[in-house]
Amino acid sequence: MTPADLQLANRLADAAGAAIRPLFRGEWAEERKEDRSFVTEADRAAEAAMRQIIEAERSEDGIIGEEYGTRNEGAGRQWVLDPIDGTTSFIAGRPIFGTLIALLQDGWPVLGVIDQPIAKERWVGRIGEGTTFNGKPAKVRPCKDFSDAVLGTTTPHQFAGDDVDAFMGVAKAVAERKIIYGGDCYNYGLVASGHVDVVIEAGLKIHDFAALVPVVEGAGGTMSDWQGNPLDAGSDGRVIALGDPARLEDVLEAMG
Repeated sequence: MTPADLQLANRLADAAGAAIRPLFRGEWAEERKEDRSFVTEADRAAEAAMRQIIEAERSEDGIIGEEYGTRNEGAGRQWVLDPIDGTTSFIAGRPIFGTLIALLQDGWPVLGVIDQPIAKERWVGRIGEGTTFNGKPAKVRPCKDFSDAVLGTTTPHQFAGDDVDAFMGVAKAVAERKIIYGGDCYNYGLVASGHVDVVIEAGLKIHDFAALVPVVEGAGGTMSDWQGNPLDAGSDGRVIALGDPARLEDVLEAMG
């Protein structure tokens, strides 16, 4: 990863935001994909804008995009794009969605961007470097008492089978009135900035979580799967984000 990669990632976020902002709370087309999730004109316009830049300037790099699929699948360097993470929030006019941009090196996330284009809030994380929020250092907060932690998740409907019991175990272990629902990638930015202590999700795909890892970990937090293992391209989509790494054992114990 080079300084030029960071510059490119910021330009990709700028391009996506320029495509999204004119359509927010406006008129646009939407449809359902085969997996029943929603996609809008803004999702596709934002990813197309980012892909155009990568294809023109980094033709040897791979691309993994939520809307337009994979390019150069075997490349050691792959850009992972989620143009709107939180499409339901975009549809509802809630500015808590985000554009996710990650750079994978041999399957490991080394650079990540969470960009909220309406509020113009941007978290940038790089392996080996500190995370920034709008250009200034971002830092997680300590959580000495897990029972007082703020827990976030996008929706309880993402959990099924034994995953329900695992999530509810954590929900019962934290403060009852400090559980927030909704937020998608925005919650992970709030972990990096020291406002949320733990986020637990299931059913995520690589484009949902790759960018989050450098952001959270660059701010001093940790991300793992539900067994406590580091996240990479082969992870199963069940993730834990923690502002205070010392609380990982508390989470794993609560999950049973």
